[in-house]
Amino acid sequence: MTELRLHGLSYENRLRSVDLTVRPGETVGLIGPNGSGKTTLLRCVYGTLTPTAGRALLDGDDLHALGPKARARRVATVPQDSALDFELTVGELVALGRSPHKRFWEGDTGADRERAEDALARVGLADLVDRPYPTLSGGERQRALVARALVQDPALLVLDEPTNHLDIRHQLDVLALVRTLGTTNLLALHDLNLAGAYCDRIYVLERGRLVTGGTPAEVLTPALMEAVYGVDAEVIPHPRTGSPTVLFQRSPAGGQESSTM
Repeated sequence: MTELRLHGLSYENRLRSVDLTVRPGETVGLIGPNGSGKTTLLRCVYGTLTPTAGRALLDGDDLHALGPKARARRVATVPQDSALDFELTVGELVALGRSPHKRFWEGDTGADRERAEDALARVGLADLVDRPYPTLSGGERQRALVARALVQDPALLVLDEPTNHLDIRHQLDVLALVRTLGTTNLLALHDLNLAGAYCDRIYVLERGRLVTGGTPAEVLTPALMEAVYGVDAEVIPHPRTGSPTVLFQRSPAGGQESSTM
């Protein structure tokens, strides 16, 4: 199984000497406020940005020394923005996940179409295989992009806000599915309770720097909520699963409104 190691990874002034490890088969979450560098870090891993310093190593191989196709055979990405308009059906879009494994002149085979249909069934979109991708809702688009990543057969799966646009049921379904794939997974999440429930370990970014990392119970603490997010919080075990659940409220200056994340 695959291991990802980042050593001193930096990108301009947005990411500053980040060291982290995603062990084989782990699901590791990135959390932090808006603008903390989560998306920049993921883009440096999957190749749309080239780090200005440091390295991203996949089983010891420098990801930025690999060609795009070689990297795509090992790393699949679900980006945050699913608003792209592809003039393809959903099935055709998902089948593109096989492209890194084929020569440029090879078309889709029956096996490719079967893989696409199976992946769509796993994300709950089997009945939309022939729908034009641009006609999908935001949540449906997001699930279609997850399906495309599945058929890519990656060793490393990188997801930037994979629950974006999804209703609660599909948020839970997608994250549960990710954990069953046997891949090594790195994902950015805003929802701290989803991170606590579905990640083996969590890293926290703030202003481009790594603040801390550890298990959800070690990281999701009232002290961290105050220091990084500027909110008062209580963290309690989930009554069924025992995963840390964050209950938060604004500081007195911001009112007394309470909620859960």
